[in-house]
Amino acid sequence: MRVLRRRTPLTAGFLAFVTLACAAEVTLYEAKQSAAQWVGLRVEAARLESAWREERALVESMATALEERAQATEEKRDLTRAQTSGDRAELEGLREKISAEAGDLQALEAGLRSLTARLQALRPGLPPRLSDALELSYRSLGDEKLGVGERMHVVMTMLNRCAHFNRSVTVGEDVLALEGEATPKSLEVIYWGLSHGYAIDPTTRQAWLGAPVAGSWRWEPQPEAYAAVADLLSIARDQADPRFVAVPATVSRLVEAKGEVRQP
Repeated sequence: MRVLRRRTPLTAGFLAFVTLACAAEVTLYEAKQSAAQWVGLRVEAARLESAWREERALVESMATALEERAQATEEKRDLTRAQTSGDRAELEGLREKISAEAGDLQALEAGLRSLTARLQALRPGLPPRLSDALELSYRSLGDEKLGVGERMHVVMTMLNRCAHFNRSVTVGEDVLALEGEATPKSLEVIYWGLSHGYAIDPTTRQAWLGAPVAGSWRWEPQPEAYAAVADLLSIARDQADPRFVAVPATVSRLVEAKGEVRQP
């Protein structure tokens, strides 16, 4: 048999009181926690504020020192600029001079290469003795790795040797490859500078006249001139008394007049 209990007003009031007490207890606990956190935050804030005051003083002193140091550095910089203004101007002048000299060097190198090409083009028209003497110089000029200074030295040496040869009468013996001859032969020769030369073969009593023709050196037979060329060689070697000797010669000279070029 089920017994039904009826709540009385007293019981309900008790329950309400208990509920209110529990709620009050929870609210008080949270309040204590909040108060503890607030106190902790205030303590931390006070600590940070105290630390900031100390750090601020240190930072301000460091900032002041850095400002003084920066000012001293700027003054030193201005002083250095004033003291080195002349040196910097001289340095700038040297830079401009180096730049100009670099341009001059390039122009010089271009001129040397042009002169080298002209010297190489002139070689076939040089007397054989001089051409053989310049063999090593021509090989040096053909080296693309040759520096400007070395190339200049080689070119000047070649020009000086050509000028000396042109002012001299050169006597000797050369091995020449003549047109119409099967093999080269040793001949007595005499060169009149760069303009022309003579060669004789005492064995066959033949004579040749050599001269640059159309850009190359050629030997033309001159059998009737053998005696005269032999006398000329004897005088040049101090084997005979000096005297006038008539020998054949070819002189080519270009004369420019009114835009025309003629060969007399």
